[in-house]
Amino acid sequence: MRIVLILCGFFLVVSCDVFTSKEERTQKLIAQEMQQINFNEVDQFPLFENCDETNSKEENKDCFEETLLRNLYTSLDGFEFVLKEEVVDTLYVDFLIDKVGEVVVLDISHNAIIEEQIPEFDAVITRCLLSLPQASPALKRGIPVKAKFRIPIVLNSK
Repeated sequence: MRIVLILCGFFLVVSCDVFTSKEERTQKLIAQEMQQINFNEVDQFPLFENCDETNSKEENKDCFEETLLRNLYTSLDGFEFVLKEEVVDTLYVDFLIDKVGEVVVLDISHNAIIEEQIPEFDAVITRCLLSLPQASPALKRGIPVKAKFRIPIVLNSK
C-alpha cells in the first residue's frame, strides 16, 4: 500500500507538465528557440543580381562585398577632390540594406579636416551608395531582415 502511494505521488509530481496549457508550452518552446537564435548573423547576405543564391554563405558574402566595392569604386572614379592640405585618414560609412533591399545611409564618420576641405564628401558617398544596383535583402530563417554594414574609405592624398 505504501509503495502504491509513493508511486502515485511520484507520478503526480512528474506529470505536472501534462496539466500545463498548450499556450504555456508554446511560450516555453518559443523562449527556448529565441535563445538559440543568433541575431547578430544572417543566414544569407543581401544578394545583387550577379550573385548566385545557391552558393554557400561565404561565397555569397564575397560576391556581395566584391559587387559593392566594385560599384562604389566605379561611382567614385569620376569625382576629383581638390585638397589644400595632405590628408591620410580612414573614414567609415555605416549603412543598412533594409527588408526590401533598399540602401539607407546611417552615418559617415569624418574629422574636421575632411569636413572643411571636402564639404561635399557626405553627399557624394551617399549618392554612390544609393546608386548601387537593387539587392535582395538579407535572410534570417527565410525571412527578409535588414542588415547593417560598415565600410572603410581610405583617403590618401600623398
